[in-house]
Amino acid sequence: MDIFHTPEERFRNLPGFPYEPRYRDWRGMRLAHVDEGGPSAAPILMLHGEPTWSYLWRKVMGPLIEGGHRCVVPDLPGFGCSDKPTDDSWYSYDNHTEAVVSLLEGLDLRDVTLVVQDWGGPIGLCVAMTECPERVSRIVAMDTGVFTGYQRMSVAWHVFRKFVEGVPNVPVRRLVRSGCKTTPPSEVLDAYEVPFPNRESKARVRAFPPMIPLKPDAPGAAAGQTVARALATDTRPTLLLWADSDPVLPLESAGRAAEELFPNADGLTVVENAGHFLQEDGGERIGSLIADWLNTR
Repeated sequence: MDIFHTPEERFRNLPGFPYEPRYRDWRGMRLAHVDEGGPSAAPILMLHGEPTWSYLWRKVMGPLIEGGHRCVVPDLPGFGCSDKPTDDSWYSYDNHTEAVVSLLEGLDLRDVTLVVQDWGGPIGLCVAMTECPERVSRIVAMDTGVFTGYQRMSVAWHVFRKFVEGVPNVPVRRLVRSGCKTTPPSEVLDAYEVPFPNRESKARVRAFPPMIPLKPDAPGAAAGQTVARALATDTRPTLLLWADSDPVLPLESAGRAAEELFPNADGLTVVENAGHFLQEDGGERIGSLIADWLNTR
């Protein structure tokens, strides 16, 4: 298997991201994660989606670390400081689920608060519901869900998928900008592009949109249906957040549907003036919301 390794010097001096990656070996790849905060505290595991990486969580981490929490934030295979298989066909639900399970087991993470957004949801919720539920005690979900093949994707998502299919050297910077309510500073947008210096490094960015099952019998749909059934009876504390201006997963359709997917959640908390990448638009507010919620748990 051919693997692209992004040179480490590209990650130096990123704005607002002083954290050093830690590395582990998995299936012949070097995978990265950030591990910051109180080492004796119950871990908060944050999973990013498409086409971002752990940099997305930097604003959320601040209030949590200040509150004494431990934040474990991996770069999924194909993103960030992690190695990147160059074959688009390598990327699958199973491979990404197994990568997250290996992190939980390798670090022996227990009593985990799982925080997921975008593609972090289908991957992380599979881990929490079916793979190692005994390690996850609480769930925070934001602008995400599970793909059962029955879900309806927005017009904006179909436009996004068609765009990615037609542009092999996907402009990550442009995708992140379009998913934010307020345009981030240029140097921040540049930081999202840092892991992907060329077409070869962007296999996962290209591969993920076609992975979403659009029919109940499509690959991956059965796994999503299993997770959805498990969520319907799950009793773990759950916090559900949603951006008010998400063009990809709109609040009044996808957000309200998520309330049914997470029946044990404490209602739906709307994050105002935020787009799909709500961690970028309102990360500090989200970090404080999660910290306050954890203090009640």
